[in-house]
Amino acid sequence: MLSTDCEVLLDSILKKFQDKTWKSLTLDELGLIITVFSPSQPLSLRSKGYIALTAFCQRIRETSSKPDAATETIVNTLSPSITSKLAETDEPDLLHGLTFLSSLFQVDWQAASSILAQDGIVESVMDSTDLFPQSKDISLSVAQLLGQATGHKTARATLSPQSIEWLEAKSRQTEDTATRAASAVALVKLSRGAESDASILGGATKLSLDTSDDALVKLMKHLVISGNGPSTSSLSDAVEGLAYLSIDPKFKEQLSSDTAFLAHLFSLVPHRKHNTPTDASDTRMLPIYGAVLIISNICAYRPRLSQEDAQMAKLKRMAKAGGKGQAEEDPEIAKLEDDEHAQERCCRLMKAGVADTLTAAVKSTDSRAVRLLVGKALLSLVEDKDNRGKVLQAGGAKALTTIINSVLPSSSPSTTPNAIPPLDPSEIVPIQALAKLAITASPVQVFGPNSGALLDAIRPFVLMLIHPSSNLLQQFEAIMALTNLSSSDPAAGDRIAKAEGLLNKVELLMFENHTLIRRAATELICNLVAGSDDVFDRYGGQKNSSAKSKIQVLVALCDVDDLPTRSAASGALASLTASPEACQLLLELQQEKHRILPILAQLIDPTIVPPPDESAEEVIEEIRSPTQGDPGLVHRGVVCIRNFFVGVVDMAARKELTLEAQQLGLVKALAQVFREYSADRSAPVLRPAAEALKSMMECGVSIIAT
Repeated sequence: MLSTDCEVLLDSILKKFQDKTWKSLTLDELGLIITVFSPSQPLSLRSKGYIALTAFCQRIRETSSKPDAATETIVNTLSPSITSKLAETDEPDLLHGLTFLSSLFQVDWQAASSILAQDGIVESVMDSTDLFPQSKDISLSVAQLLGQATGHKTARATLSPQSIEWLEAKSRQTEDTATRAASAVALVKLSRGAESDASILGGATKLSLDTSDDALVKLMKHLVISGNGPSTSSLSDAVEGLAYLSIDPKFKEQLSSDTAFLAHLFSLVPHRKHNTPTDASDTRMLPIYGAVLIISNICAYRPRLSQEDAQMAKLKRMAKAGGKGQAEEDPEIAKLEDDEHAQERCCRLMKAGVADTLTAAVKSTDSRAVRLLVGKALLSLVEDKDNRGKVLQAGGAKALTTIINSVLPSSSPSTTPNAIPPLDPSEIVPIQALAKLAITASPVQVFGPNSGALLDAIRPFVLMLIHPSSNLLQQFEAIMALTNLSSSDPAAGDRIAKAEGLLNKVELLMFENHTLIRRAATELICNLVAGSDDVFDRYGGQKNSSAKSKIQVLVALCDVDDLPTRSAASGALASLTASPEACQLLLELQQEKHRILPILAQLIDPTIVPPPDESAEEVIEEIRSPTQGDPGLVHRGVVCIRNFFVGVVDMAARKELTLEAQQLGLVKALAQVFREYSADRSAPVLRPAAEALKSMMECGVSIIAT
């Protein structure tokens, strides 16, 4: 039958699947689908065959109440035809059976594994190699089928020693490159799968194979370098095998140091739009995913584990070592996984042009899996600040934005604005990569001159901050990015402030014990107080039930050891105290606890402490020296004091404050600031210092004595 006729029939089958009354395939329809995966068929027909097979399996699973029942239905429908084909002695029929079962693994591995586990199936597969020992098509199809099977635990258990010996023999022969590569991939997956099985079951950690990983890597590198194009089967197999092997730190080092290999690997990613299949189509012919996966593996840093995760990893290593207590890693291997080696590998890839390759991958395919891998690789690359400018030049920010937009569901009028969508941790990774760029570069460099792109970036950063699956580092970087955006565009601060759930989360992080987290949260609040009327009112610009406690938190943060946190908190207070309502709240707190003035005074002069008695006052006078505070803190402190005293309209209350200020030594500290800066009439601290002293003089304080 002509391929055009087959495509027409496949189209008619696909239309039937759309009919809700459809129940099963006819024998003729099933027979057609089985034959289209033969290597003699054109790629377009095989791709359509994958779509039809996928639609069939999905329809069965959608209409079944239980997964096991769906698997049984698929097996009962397909198994007789597969068994019949594998029992044939005619080469084309055997090829149909082998290629169809291999394709089924890519579409529905549960059903394929069940069919392979049936009595006599593995033997029939291996018998085909004895019937046609010289057939390259049979050998390649068997190797590819075994390669699919070795990727799944239940299917690995069905393989016979004969099949493993055959794979080893084919991986060593040199006459048939395609079969050699497919066999090598199967061995790699079998070896890695055996290690995984052993870690769960507590058995041996490594399958005994005659072919070493080093030899396999050498072979696959050669196939990539000498490949004739991305459509060759051997090249696709080589890329798949290296995708497995590149997890090993030793091979990461080898691959990242081979410039010839990297050049050929990068060339597998087209620099124009490519109709890369996004579901179950023949991805073997399009190794973009494998190439990006290798890049991602090479770039990857060792995960930063929490204490609990580290303990779990230790238990897994003990299980992998057979429960004999050999829990420690090889120190040489562990060293290759440290941050210094990962950074160097990223540097090598950057020099080889990986940034352009990754951005091209986003442009060339709509595949969700490929794009998420690109996001992961870019996150590793921008871990080093020196790489961030180069990534921006290559279009990395735009690529990450494209990835994020394809991952995040769009907001609709029917849903709550800024509601938290369900996100997998892998989908937060590209947001984190974009946040790193937004932290160290100006928004114009990252998002361009269009303010709309900047405003659109706020939503993903907010989601990363408030999402329950985000870790503390991601929360920190989200806050830093939002802080940078809030200071760059007046509209950005207002939109950030209105993001649902953001302020509650940031205010919670202001109590975090981690200094950097607390600092970042305070800096963002400082920016929002200055840039958003809503936040200004929330923190005391307008009197409300919670404003008093919130402004008290800011005062407390003016008294922490971390200088940037004190600077941010005092900056927020300097803005807030322009409001009489905020000053009234501070007055109430001062009258209740008598801690507001001392904390604000210490911004100006760190030696100021509340005098417990007269003798202590004398000691304080002896150790007090001219202003020793940070110039930025001094300025903020002076502004807060000036605003506070001017904002208290009740003269009796202001006189009481002035008396306390004099007892603290605050009046002397202000006078000292005025004297220090009086020579420079343009100093911004000079005027508020003079106005603060004037306000105190109006309450009867003599400045001359100080």
